[in-house]
Parts: sequence; C-alpha cells; structure tokens
Amino acid sequence: MYLSKFISIFSFTLLGLLSLSCNQDTQWKGQDPIKKVDTHTLPIQLQYKGIFDVGDAIYLSNEFVGARLNGAARTNDTLITVLISPENEKINPSPWYAFKIWSETPQSIYIRFSYPENVGHRYYPKISTDGKHWLLLDSAFYRTENMMEMDGIEIPKNAIIKMNLNSDTLFISAQELITSIEVEDWIDQLDTNDFVSKERIGESQQGRPIEMMKIGNSDDEKMIFILSRQHPPEVTGFLAMKAFIERLCANDPLAIQFRDEYTVYVVPLANPDGVDNGHWRNNGGGVDLNRDWADFNQPETRAIRDIMKNKTVDPKNKFYVAIDFHSTWEDIYYTEDSTSTGNMPGLIPELIRLSADEFEGYEANIKSGLDSDARVSSSSYFFYEFGAESFTYEIGDNTDPKFVQEKGKVSAEKLMELITSN
Repeated sequence: MYLSKFISIFSFTLLGLLSLSCNQDTQWKGQDPIKKVDTHTLPIQLQYKGIFDVGDAIYLSNEFVGARLNGAARTNDTLITVLISPENEKINPSPWYAFKIWSETPQSIYIRFSYPENVGHRYYPKISTDGKHWLLLDSAFYRTENMMEMDGIEIPKNAIIKMNLNSDTLFISAQELITSIEVEDWIDQLDTNDFVSKERIGESQQGRPIEMMKIGNSDDEKMIFILSRQHPPEVTGFLAMKAFIERLCANDPLAIQFRDEYTVYVVPLANPDGVDNGHWRNNGGGVDLNRDWADFNQPETRAIRDIMKNKTVDPKNKFYVAIDFHSTWEDIYYTEDSTSTGNMPGLIPELIRLSADEFEGYEANIKSGLDSDARVSSSSYFFYEFGAESFTYEIGDNTDPKFVQEKGKVSAEKLMELITSN
C-alpha cells in the first residue's frame, strides 16, 4: 500500500524510451577494443557498514548484502546527499548504489546522488520494501543535473529523487538485488531436476564458493559453456542468462533431445565477492575479471580455466559454444572476428539472425573482432583456446524486462534448433 502511493511501475513502452535501446535510428557503436591490463591483485576500499543518522529522525543504512553507500550527509533542510564511490581507482563507470532509508516520522525528502569526478549517474533508481520485489521510481520523483558524456553516451552527472518516508524501510538500488544468496536459491531450484547437478569448482578471492551447474544427460563429447556476472552491477545480463538456461531445462521434445546430445556447464555468478560487496566492477582482488583471461592472476578465472581444461583432456571432448552474459548501455553482441572459425563455423551469426527475426522491428547490434586472439576477455579465450563459437551477449541497463526474458528464451531455443540432430 505504501509503495503504491509514491511509486508506479512504468509501462514498458516508457521503459523503452528510458532505455538506450537497439531500436533507435543510430545504433550505439559499442565499446573500444579491449586492452590488456595488469591483473595482479590491488587494494580495495572497504565500505564503512552501519547506519547513517542525517538528522530529523531520518536514517540510511548499508548493512545488507550487495549494498553500496559510502557516505550520507544533510545538505539542507530538504536535501540529503549520498556519496557513491568505487572499490578502487581502476574502474569502469558503472556506479552501483544500494541502500536503505527510513524515517521515524512521516516526511518528504530529496536525495542527491554524488559521484567521483568524471563519473555520472548511470542507473535509474529501483525501489523495494523487502529487497526482493522491485519497481521503478515514478518519473515525477526524479530529475537530473549537469549532463556529461561517458562511453559516447550522454548521461547526467547527478540525479535527485524525492522520497516520501515513514517508519517502513525502503530499499533504493541501481538494479534489483540479485546476490549470491538469490543465485544459490536459483541453482538449488534447477538442481531438483535429475538432469541438473552442481559442483563447487573453486573459491573467490575472499573465500566465497564458485558454483558450476551441469545440465544434460550426455557425456562430454559435445559441450557448451555459459558464464555470467563477471561484473557485479550487470543484472540484466544475468536475467537474460537465467531465461536462457531455464529454456534449456524445459520439458519439451526439443530441450530433451538437446540435453541428450549436449552437456551444458554454467557458472552463473563468476564474481560473488564483487556482487556481495556492492562493487562497481571488480572482484575482491580489485581486478576486472574480464581482463584476466590471458594471465589468470585471479582465483575466479583460474577455477573456470582449470575446469574447462580438465573437460577437454580427452581429445574427443569439445566445447562447441560459449556465451558470456553481460550488461551495458544498450543491447549489443560482441562476436569474434568473422574471418576466424571454431568448432561450428558460421553458427553465431546465424543464431543472432534467427533470434532477431523473432522480434518485429528488432535489429541486432553486432560488433565483431573486439580483441582478436588477444585472449584478454573470456569470449576470446574460449574461442582461441578451445575453438568454442563464442560471443558476449550484452543487455542494456534499461532494456524492457519482458524483452530481456523473451530474448534469452528465444536465443536458447534457436541455439537448440541449430545444433541438435535432425
């Protein structure tokens, strides 16, 4: 009842207007080519965890898993400024925030998001009363300040939101919270199927488990590898991966036949330290994991490398497809150089084309050869090391949630249709 007074679910048409989606006249050109960087462990900035008393009986807190709030202060009678800063300096502009707020007395307040220099407000606020069910903040309670450019896209430097508070706690977050707890619950649900099993393949920098699912009834001669959440804030990519995997686990003739022919290995949460600590980009070692696929200085990438190498000791065993799910400014596919071929030449372009054809007016945004044979990112490593037809499946930060789910489902369906025996 409380939320319904001050928060509304945007129609997904409006969400499409908010989104820097693939349907605009000029498609986003994507990120610059990936460069090799030093991936040795770096110090990280630990958050002070506690309750911030900003006066007038208003309190904020970051005492929960996935939170990011580095400071809060009263600016004037009606305005609170929250400071959001990254885990260390070598960072991608993905300013994750998540905090709780409440008041002992009913009152209205404005909250201004403050970020370090050269970083702007990227994520439109989501609101929840329980940390599990999320709505978009009503646009009437949201305004922006001082536009700036990041990655070729114009965004606000700051944002101000209005909140009507009372003693009921509200969560405010950059994206819905999907921490290691929620991921483990999802894995356990799928593990109830007799064709799904789970395995702990290693530990993160801070000792959290790296979990892998095995899906299928076949041996390992034909394998597929799926990866997600190398970067903590990239929740929409995780949701696309979730829909993709759930379609592979369906109880219909196509999925059953697929699971009889192929084994799917899934690491749904590659960076549990970053996710649970509310990091912008990096793992517990202060490193972008998707730049560590050449040197393997971090335990998370080493765990995945070792399991894939172990699965291919027998030369009969091959990885035919590898997909790494991410989120970015808008939907885009990063593919390998079109002149290079792996174990199923031509598969990825056909998969993307067939998937796009299922959505009227949708034009797939594709950028190829991002780091050809550099083996810096996971996608290039999977391709050049194992011959897996690989690509990075990016979902926009604000892409319509219904479309995210349907696109993931359709992509899985088209993959199964393409690679199963007739």
